[in-house]
Amino acid sequence: MKEIQPSELQAWRDQGTPHQLIDVREPYEAQLCSIGGANIPMGEIVERLGELRRDIPVVLHCRSGARSVAVIHALSTRYGFENLVNLSGGIVGFGMEVDNDLNCD
Repeated sequence: MKEIQPSELQAWRDQGTPHQLIDVREPYEAQLCSIGGANIPMGEIVERLGELRRDIPVVLHCRSGARSVAVIHALSTRYGFENLVNLSGGIVGFGMEVDNDLNCD
């Protein structure tokens, strides 16, 4: 499985590298803190497959990385996605490495 470090994701954002960012946490979690992108909860991802791009990297994240890894595994094996990338450490890792002001607690 492909992974991207938080600093690499920030570099993509700064450089305008095409990608789609998907937060697979629950809506109440996304309301507490967000790094942008679409919120498609893990439990809704299959019914919302049409929202996922296949032509550019799709970076998925959750709080720490466990849920997004599970989603990537399912989408890759069952639906043939080959462009999915996990945000290493999730939004917590992004806060620690890139945005110290991000508070998800």
